[in-house]
Amino acid sequence: MSDHQDYDLIIIGAGSGGVRLARMSAQRGARVAVVESRYLGGTCVNVGCVPKKLFVYGAHVSEDLEDAAGYGWSFPRDQVKFDWPTLVANKNTEIERLNGIYGRMLENAGVTVIQGSATLADANTVVVGDDRYTARHITVATGSWPVIPEVPGKECILTSNEMFYLPQLPREAVVWGGGYIAVEFAGILAGLGVQTTLLYRGDMFLRGFDDDIREFTAQEMRKKGVDLRFGVTIEAVESDGAHYDVILNDGSRLKTGLVMAATGRRALIDGLGLEKLGVQISESGHVVVDEHFQTAVPSITALGDVIGTPQLTPVALAQGMVLSRRLFGDGNGEMDYRCIPTAVFCQPNIGTVGLTEAEARKAGHQVSVYRSEFRPMKHTLSGRDERCLMKLVVDAQSDRVLGAHMVGPDAGEITQGLAVALKAGATKAQFDSTLGIHPTSAEEFVTMREPVA
Repeated sequence: MSDHQDYDLIIIGAGSGGVRLARMSAQRGARVAVVESRYLGGTCVNVGCVPKKLFVYGAHVSEDLEDAAGYGWSFPRDQVKFDWPTLVANKNTEIERLNGIYGRMLENAGVTVIQGSATLADANTVVVGDDRYTARHITVATGSWPVIPEVPGKECILTSNEMFYLPQLPREAVVWGGGYIAVEFAGILAGLGVQTTLLYRGDMFLRGFDDDIREFTAQEMRKKGVDLRFGVTIEAVESDGAHYDVILNDGSRLKTGLVMAATGRRALIDGLGLEKLGVQISESGHVVVDEHFQTAVPSITALGDVIGTPQLTPVALAQGMVLSRRLFGDGNGEMDYRCIPTAVFCQPNIGTVGLTEAEARKAGHQVSVYRSEFRPMKHTLSGRDERCLMKLVVDAQSDRVLGAHMVGPDAGEITQGLAVALKAGATKAQFDSTLGIHPTSAEEFVTMREPVA
């Protein structure tokens, strides 16, 4: 083995959080190296947020073409064709472009990129292949990885990772899971013409979201042809070479061309050797840290999906900035996990920020609920049977808006602006006094006057 110069910080993992921590720390004068075994940009850029959103756009084109008829445009069906390999190839080109951008950002910041799998030899030494690298601080930012339950035929089941590189689309698909990844991929597949069935063991998917949002999303997805089956799970998958038989716990069977599991993710810490150094791992498999991302070993910190905080790119980015400030800045900085906005890019989209109605009541708030359901203006001419839902959860005593929730076109875009208002502590009276932009769907958030509960 050859020894290399010491670094102030070695980061294991070049995902969103790791890259942000590296750049911010290098700009503060630290000598920084990043070890990455797969690809720059992590899950989000390569097999997550970015390619998923591109697939969502692609899947929605078919509806846009259908809606165009109400506006005087005609597209003969025999002339409209979709080519899956073209979408995948164009997506790959964009991901490669982003990989290059990440590489140049690190290079321009003076960060050393080390390709390979890392192991911690001790609290200050990282081994990559035949080389040893030492650092004053080591940060674990290795992210998470999809988990497939142990069922017979597990080897036949794909995860979201493989979905981004399918050589061809099947005629039928089964999506197993009830979280946002399952819901999004069910929408993508259905939008691209695949007969799609979503299976979830619970009585309603999207656990943790507002109940009205969950039920309304199920209603709208069924309108778009997704076969939602709740209260069932997969017991086994059998293959005959060309198709799969999915055996369910209720004794029924489904024949399909593809089975995808979106049944959870685990922290990706295999082979790092953390526990032998004294780093604690929780029962859920996440690295245990305090509020400052510090593990039980003074020189080792961790951030992002690997520590079990909300698995969202902006969360990891914010954590990277806070940790950089604490390690190489003024030593201050705290994460605030309240009012984190998020979107589910199903069709139609979900946007949400703040407390659900159930969470607000459980927290002891006296709650007023404002709710509006309507047909988006676009569909008055398109004729599409798609509706939009908007909901505000308000503290009846202080008048503060505790939560804002939406299902409908561009819900994520609209919710981002609402998140600023909720973060600033806006009241319902301030929402009411804000003039709407007419005609938009978003104006409904400032025109709901009468509580429904």
